[in-house]
Amino acid sequence: MPLPCLPDQAAALLRLKRSFTITNDSECTLASWRAGTDCCRWEGVRCGGANGDGRVRSLDLARCFLESAAIDPALFDLTSLRYLNLAHNDFNGSELPSTGFERLKHLAHLNLSDASIQGKIPVGIRHLTNLVSLDLSTTVYLLDQDDLFLSFGTWSNPSWWVVEPNIGSLVANLSSLRELYLGRVDLSDNGEDWCTALTNSSTPQLQVLSLRHCRLFGPICTSLSSTHSLTEINLQYNGLYGPVPDSFADLHFLRVLDLADNDLEGLFPKRILQNRNLTTVHISYNTNIYGSLPNFSPDSSLTTLIVSSTNFSGPIPSSIGNLKSLNELGVASNDFRQELPSSIGQLTSLKLLEATGAAIVGTIPSWIANLTSLVLLRFSNCGLSGPIPSSIGNLKNLTRLELYRCNFYGTISPHIFNLTHLKVMYLHSNNLTGTVELSSFWKLPHLFSLNLSGNRLTIVDGDVSSSHVNNMNILRLASCNMSKFPDALRHMSFIQYLDLSDNKIPGAIPQWAWETWSQLVLLNISHNKFSSVLGNALPVDIESVDLSFNQFEGPIPTPAPDLASLDCSNNQFSSMPFNFSYQLSGICYFMASRNNLSGEIPSSICDARSLVLLDLSYNNLSGSIPSCLIENTNSLSALNLEGNQLTGKLPHNIKKGCAFEELDFSKNSIEGQLPRSLVECRDLQVFDIGDNQISDTFPCWMSVLPKLQVLVLKSNKFFGMVGPSVLGEQNNCDFMKLRILSLASNSFSGTLPIKWFKTFKSMMVKSSDESLSMENQYSRFSRTYQFTAAITYKGHDVTFSKILRTLVTIDVSDNALNGTIPKSIGELALLRGLNMSHNTLTGPIPSQLGALQELESLDLSSNDLSGEIPQELAQLHFLSVLNLSYNALVGRIPDSPQLSNNLSYLGNIGLCGFPLSKECSNMTMLSSHPSEEKHVDVILFLFVGLGVGIGFAVIIVVTWGIRIKKRSQDNRFSFWKKVLCM
Repeated sequence: MPLPCLPDQAAALLRLKRSFTITNDSECTLASWRAGTDCCRWEGVRCGGANGDGRVRSLDLARCFLESAAIDPALFDLTSLRYLNLAHNDFNGSELPSTGFERLKHLAHLNLSDASIQGKIPVGIRHLTNLVSLDLSTTVYLLDQDDLFLSFGTWSNPSWWVVEPNIGSLVANLSSLRELYLGRVDLSDNGEDWCTALTNSSTPQLQVLSLRHCRLFGPICTSLSSTHSLTEINLQYNGLYGPVPDSFADLHFLRVLDLADNDLEGLFPKRILQNRNLTTVHISYNTNIYGSLPNFSPDSSLTTLIVSSTNFSGPIPSSIGNLKSLNELGVASNDFRQELPSSIGQLTSLKLLEATGAAIVGTIPSWIANLTSLVLLRFSNCGLSGPIPSSIGNLKNLTRLELYRCNFYGTISPHIFNLTHLKVMYLHSNNLTGTVELSSFWKLPHLFSLNLSGNRLTIVDGDVSSSHVNNMNILRLASCNMSKFPDALRHMSFIQYLDLSDNKIPGAIPQWAWETWSQLVLLNISHNKFSSVLGNALPVDIESVDLSFNQFEGPIPTPAPDLASLDCSNNQFSSMPFNFSYQLSGICYFMASRNNLSGEIPSSICDARSLVLLDLSYNNLSGSIPSCLIENTNSLSALNLEGNQLTGKLPHNIKKGCAFEELDFSKNSIEGQLPRSLVECRDLQVFDIGDNQISDTFPCWMSVLPKLQVLVLKSNKFFGMVGPSVLGEQNNCDFMKLRILSLASNSFSGTLPIKWFKTFKSMMVKSSDESLSMENQYSRFSRTYQFTAAITYKGHDVTFSKILRTLVTIDVSDNALNGTIPKSIGELALLRGLNMSHNTLTGPIPSQLGALQELESLDLSSNDLSGEIPQELAQLHFLSVLNLSYNALVGRIPDSPQLSNNLSYLGNIGLCGFPLSKECSNMTMLSSHPSEEKHVDVILFLFVGLGVGIGFAVIIVVTWGIRIKKRSQDNRFSFWKKVLCM
């Protein structure tokens, strides 16, 4: 006879019971846990052993939904446990006990998933050498997703994270481990070496590796495939980059490969798709992965194949119809124009169908009506066009219909409203037309997420009496020609995400809005005509508010305690919250540029300890910058105070660990010197102190900043030499990453060092691993902040609201530089703008400048340059602005359309030939070969935006403004004449 439960075992369980609270949500009452009864027969308890020794071997309280302040230490008295499962109970964000787990030395299965715990994984778990399965994950479920937006939900407070800084140490002694589930465990401190640390550990029997949403970054190491026993690899929702290892194809037991929602790139190995044991391949939302699908044989085991939202191309094989077991299919084609193969219509078991890519063309195929098992249908970012067919209404099981960013047109088919199981409908960013009553969507009783933004629809209210309005959680109606605040919103008490941006809604936000939207998390009403925020307070739980580009006046609304992002820019607000410690203590992103804010920046702003982005540019703020804002913050990465009336000196005691990536103090009246402690800001990319009163020497010491790309010092009182001024500085002034250097309108003097320009490596060679524009991407709310810079470009003072990495310029104009133009500048192959005007430079124009094939603007005017214009300049085919005026140049002007503006040569009496009226008769001159290109009229454009070649994508025609400056040394005049350069 097996022994009954031993007294010490029962006592430990009863203490554990007392630590739990039974709630209305609890699925287990533990009523059988009574003193004096055999604990081996209690709910969730199993005893065992060959001799029935009365010791507890298994405790399974999974999904009991019990509550407790923490895991009670009584648990660790059950030292014979082999199986422990406390998943889906609520331990209220407590940390796992730091000691105790090491006592459970027989434990083989430990599951604490979705248990509302946080903090570091206890060291004791590392000593459980008999562990076969370890699950500390928190389930992440997708609330909402398209290409620009990703929203998660969890079973616990989203601010609670289990943390493991050394995954290699965690598993080093777990040689029996077969299953490792660490979903939503923060592994970010492992850095790029997370993968090698994991594979260097002794887990030869590992079969399941699930690290979903773990804040991982870095490459996937090829050594991961040395664990030949792997059957499942799930690395979804991380920041992994680099290629997918080809050696994954050699994992013959691999059944599940999920790498979706990362930043992976390169060729996806086709061999992986030919592994006949694979049931799941999911790599969507890796936009830089490319490849093609193979032909599929009928004996394939695939049930899930999703390569949509990647850069896959090539033909989608008709043999895809052989995958009869397929439940989920996502395809992509980006450069091989084709219609979707009709064989997909034979996959009647499909529950998910996705198609992306501009090369997928035609209309929505008629065979779509055959796929009656579909639960999700997504055609996005594709070349499909035509009306949405009425046959969609036959897919009665659809819960998600997503037809966005394609070319669909026409009206919204009324047959869509037959889809009564629909929960999500995305029809945004198409060419749909017509007037739509919002109330018509309330016929769909389960609909909770609707996006109609970016069409040519006109949305009106209609009948708002339907009770189904209350089900709406997510509503996006941007650019829907709305001219009044929808009355339906009065009844949306469960709304969490609301986007009414880019409409024509005037007046005040109704008072009832703040009373009704008690669960609102994200609100975007930017680009409207709102003038008042009635109530002057925001909902308590709101996290992100965008009020930008309206007509709001008065004080900025009082933020809610949980507010993380507030954008009030481009309004007429007159004051901001003064007590940040109370009103904005948790704010991460605060933008209030281009308002009427005045007075000093409140020092309480430093109490916002989580602040990452602060933009107060273009207001009327005065006084000095609070020193704590720069000296005492380790989270602030972007600070923009441009265009105010700030005075005083920059704080000089910046601490180690400074997180600044952009600092913009331009267009103020700041004086003194640059703080040398800026060298602590190792992540600094943009520094703009232009248009101030700084008096200092050239900051060679800033060259130690390894990421600095934009340095703007123009219009100050800098003096002395540019670059290394003494031999000892020669190796301490190398700006390897610099792309934009603006030193104009200072008092720099001396010659320009020839060797110095050779250190500008980022002006010579393109980098292949960088984004096209300089920006900071913040994962929360999928926010991207564009770095800005104010420089002189093509003769105009321009503030670039987006700094493209193709914008490479040097401006040393309006100083007192002398000597010759360094020939080494000709090695800066990526240079687009070079301005050395208004100095006293001498000697010839270096012929090496003809090697600058990307050059668009060259200004060498108002110097003392002599000699002929190099014939090589005729080969600068992208040159649209040239000014060589007021020098001492002689000889024939080279024949080229880019050199054909006579205003480029004023004040050079020795020049002759076209476009000047002075001919070159009786002169022996070399001339360049006439260009075979047809002569074109050239207009001076200001290019701001995306693009390459002669300029950028968004084009604004401007005039060449007048600038007159008298040169005292030779009494010459230089000027820009107001013209359109034709």
